Amino acid sequence: MEEIDIIKKEVEELKKKNIELEERLKKYTNGDNHKRYYEKNKEKIKEQGINYLKKLKEENPEKLKEYRRNYYLKKNRF
Repeated sequence: MEEIDIIKKEVEELKKKNIELEERLKKYTNGDNHKRYYEKNKEKIKEQGINYLKKLKEENPEKLKEYRRNYYLKKNRF
């Protein structure tokens, strides 16, 4: 009986710790700050994407082909 009580206490402590860590994690994942940032900087992010593709086209066209092929395969999977 004593062992069962010890194990139950450990389980309760771990559940509390898990809840605490989940609350702390929410702050870093998919918060409103991310959404607001992308809404405010939409043009800047699009520009960065376009520049990255231009750079990739010049430096490594094979990688660009691979990206496009993966997109095509993924799109047609469904």
